[in-house]
Amino acid sequence: MSLTMTRQEATRARWALAAMFAGGGMLVGAWAPQIPLLLPKHGIDKAVLGLLILGLGVGAMLAMLVAGKAIQKYGTLPLLRLAALAQAPVLPLVVYAPSLPLLALAMVLFGLMMGFLDVLANSNAVEIERRLGRAVMSSLHGFWSLGGFIAGTVGAWIISKTSAETQSLVAAGAIAALVLIAMPYLRGAPPEGAPQPGTAAAVKDSFLPKDPGIWILGVMALMAFVPEGSILDWGALYLGEAFGADEFTAGLGFAFFAASMAITRFLGDRLRNVFGGVRIFFFSALIAGIGMALAAAAPGSWIAIFGFAISGLGCANLVPVIFSAAGNYPGQRAGAAMSVVTMVGYAGILMAPASIGWLAEHFGHRVTFGGLAVMIFGLAALAGRTASADDRQVE
Repeated sequence: MSLTMTRQEATRARWALAAMFAGGGMLVGAWAPQIPLLLPKHGIDKAVLGLLILGLGVGAMLAMLVAGKAIQKYGTLPLLRLAALAQAPVLPLVVYAPSLPLLALAMVLFGLMMGFLDVLANSNAVEIERRLGRAVMSSLHGFWSLGGFIAGTVGAWIISKTSAETQSLVAAGAIAALVLIAMPYLRGAPPEGAPQPGTAAAVKDSFLPKDPGIWILGVMALMAFVPEGSILDWGALYLGEAFGADEFTAGLGFAFFAASMAITRFLGDRLRNVFGGVRIFFFSALIAGIGMALAAAAPGSWIAIFGFAISGLGCANLVPVIFSAAGNYPGQRAGAAMSVVTMVGYAGILMAPASIGWLAEHFGHRVTFGGLAVMIFGLAALAGRTASADDRQVE
């Protein structure tokens, strides 16, 4: 972000980036109620669906690796604009796919677009935090969750009243409109490889950091994302199969999870300023684990949905704290650290659910979600690793 940028421009850039996060959340929220419909449409079982989701994850991971390198050469701004707009048509491509091979190809493309946007938006968020001199990461992720809640709830209703095809087109149009309105106000830093005004030329170093602390943060991000990806990809199936929930009710599992995350994330920056990142991370992990355990043991669909919502309250600030810790990790470039933590972390939401599908097929959803609760409790023991989250390097 240029050192000559005014504070007003930086503030506008923050809100424009919030729209990019919201658009990404809308895409995922609109996708959630579509997932169960793929089974009868293409005559596949949950194992095949898991492989399709794995293809989505592979596409996303490839995009994240390329995006991390591209940021160093081009900066976040031009790439973020392109990725935000390119995501709009991917859901209709998936929904309208006439055959299983074309569906698999569309899923990989879906993952590519998601992966590019995730890396670029979070890297741009670190730049804006430094320009404004305060934390904004949690609230930006809150806009992602808000977009997911709106698209998930409205999308489930549109599907129940019209069709999956209509819902995908409405979602694509809404995302494109939001991105086009906000795009002119985005701002970004010069490429990492380019000299900053008034500073010496950037020192060339390895793209992948060797400090094991960065990789530990990446694994923590993966552990934090696994529950989110599991509820997104399998929550609706769990509610439908275990409790006989209809399409609308089944779609509310992820919607309420995303809603509780959004509410908590909008408070997250203020809470971190008062209590610190480590303490917030510790108690968030405990709350998330309790909610997931409740969902696993629930006697009915609405108790399970309530458990997912409680889990969302806890999961809300886990990833934002980890990303801020990575962006401010001592002795590391923000872009290099973010590329590793984002790439490893997003494996949890993009690739791990494919394994969750296999576990659910063989052991049932209750056992699977119960195991996720245990894993989330394990994150609380690693809270001290996020200490750098509050050490912002204000530019």
